[in-house]
Amino acid sequence: MARGYAAVTLRDIASSVGIKHTSLYHHVPGGKEELFVEVFERGLERHRTGLRRSVDQAAPGLRTRLYAVSDWFLTQSPMDLVRMTQSDMPALSVAAAMRLERLVYESILVPVESILTEAHRAGEIPEREFGLIAGGLVGMVQSLFAVPEYAIPSTRCDMGRRLMDVFIDGIAGGRDHSPSASARATTPTDPTTTRNG
Repeated sequence: MARGYAAVTLRDIASSVGIKHTSLYHHVPGGKEELFVEVFERGLERHRTGLRRSVDQAAPGLRTRLYAVSDWFLTQSPMDLVRMTQSDMPALSVAAAMRLERLVYESILVPVESILTEAHRAGEIPEREFGLIAGGLVGMVQSLFAVPEYAIPSTRCDMGRRLMDVFIDGIAGGRDHSPSASARATTPTDPTTTRNG
């Protein structure tokens, strides 16, 4: 998984587990794609259950729940979501790629999107494009794996929490940056329609 679908052969896999590559077909008749999909699905299930457990154990509130999300991802092996999208998925059959993309969405993005939606309902944050934001948050947290050890001031989890603080403080108290808000900001106000007081 770490090297990606295209970079790994069945011989590599068989060698790493100490069997002949032809023996893999006995266990996985669908070959490399079937094996990749099965391993990927297991990893996503582990993330789904672990993420849910972490969030459920966190105290109520947006900040503590996003801390739990960040801590979960940063205590697991990194997921190279860009490589998966750009390299792995196109190398798979359309059906397998669509199945895995749906599972990524359900296992990783929906839990984060749900946290944001709940925070909006509780009045903690204004309504935004929570699906887009969930993807951005996961991507930002995952990008912390690219920070070299010598550049980490304390721990990756601390960096992830600081990143969540910046995000929450920005979305909760920040300006509306939507296209309609930009249009309102650049459209001169008609003084005949403005009321004072």
